[in-house]
Amino acid sequence: MRSFVMAALGGTLAGALLTTQIAGPLLAQEQQDSKSVYEQLDLFGDIFERIRAQYVEEVDPNKLIEAAINGMLTSLDPHSSYLSPDDADDMRVQTRGEFGGLGIEVTQENGFVKVVSPMDGTPAAEAGIQTGDFITHVNGESVLGLNLDEAVDLMRGPVGSEIVITIVREGKDEPFDVKLVRDTIKLTAVKTKVEGDAVVLRVTTFNDQTYPNLESELKDAITEIGGIDKVSGVVLDLRNNPGGLLNQAIRVSDAFLNEGEIVSTRGRNPQDSERYNATEGDLIDGKPMVVLINGGSASASEIVAGALQDHHRAIVVGTKSFGKGSVQTVMPLRGDGAMRLTTARYYTPSGRSIQALGVAPDIIVEQPDQTAAAPDAEADTENAAPTTAVRSEDDLRGRLENDAVSEDELKQLQEEEARAKESAELRKEDYQLAYAIDILNGLSVLSHNQ
Repeated sequence: MRSFVMAALGGTLAGALLTTQIAGPLLAQEQQDSKSVYEQLDLFGDIFERIRAQYVEEVDPNKLIEAAINGMLTSLDPHSSYLSPDDADDMRVQTRGEFGGLGIEVTQENGFVKVVSPMDGTPAAEAGIQTGDFITHVNGESVLGLNLDEAVDLMRGPVGSEIVITIVREGKDEPFDVKLVRDTIKLTAVKTKVEGDAVVLRVTTFNDQTYPNLESELKDAITEIGGIDKVSGVVLDLRNNPGGLLNQAIRVSDAFLNEGEIVSTRGRNPQDSERYNATEGDLIDGKPMVVLINGGSASASEIVAGALQDHHRAIVVGTKSFGKGSVQTVMPLRGDGAMRLTTARYYTPSGRSIQALGVAPDIIVEQPDQTAAAPDAEADTENAAPTTAVRSEDDLRGRLENDAVSEDELKQLQEEEARAKESAELRKEDYQLAYAIDILNGLSVLSHNQ
């Protein structure tokens, strides 16, 4: 018994010694890290006081602190930042769908401002600003060295005032200036049009109005066509949609899914992970779908495209999307400001992260550059030989009539020919959309034949 107690005691002492040997260095390291952090904070305080006391001009200490906070956040990634009270208020207004500015979504790359996408119907879109453009100067002032918020501040101003931005564009040898007039940006979240028997839903942003607009516009379009049975399918156009609210992306995805995961978000701690699932109810009763994306489709747009693609609910057409696969949480701070902090990555239903990769379309379709083609087209027109109109059997005098076709069949053939002509005209106007509608029509014929 005595030897057992001694052995147990020896084991306890050995365990205590081992714990001390392991925990000792760890505790020392933690204490050293804490000491280093406090030393850095002391250094910050020292620099702050020296600037206040010795800088060549008197400075606003509040602006100094705001700049330091923003510098800390922007060093993390391009989407984390400090929002002053005014900026925080602007952001809240934007999510409601109306604000003043140029109508351009931007990020930062290599020190310059990069255009994610121009928004439909805004000064930026009307002036021909394109996804991928780099803004190097604003009213002659270089943006190099400024953080994103500072560069955006340069572009803000009173509605009706002029601004000149200098653009560097791939394929152009020299930078060029674009003059714009600032305007009140009223974003219509969803615009609808009917092409033949297809519904085209153009979603320009994901704000508080996106899903209600989509549901209402879709219902009206279905009624215009004559009911869901007569609808061939839906094109969901997400091109140049810079994203927005996560909950709206989930609701739009859910509108066309009956079940399954839509998106998951994974943060630093496993317990912070979230999964969002579809609920039963497809607004178009399983009709074929095509989703259009391009390099200006970002964030919430990519959530929708990725979810519908992974569930094989839609064919994704266009070019690779922007690749913003992170989630930002806006946290209110004292003094009415806020902090926008990247807190998670999101993943499509198949478990893929699109961060810096984007959503790859099922069918890659480039949009022809109409501006580049125009001069060549003019030259060809001037130098081309006279063309002869294409003639057919129907143009020949004394032709035989087709007595095997009834009046109803002839009418149907004429309607099909008219639709084909409309499709050809649409290709000139918007090649990617025309391509999407052609796919939709093919899927519709396939589903009818099954």
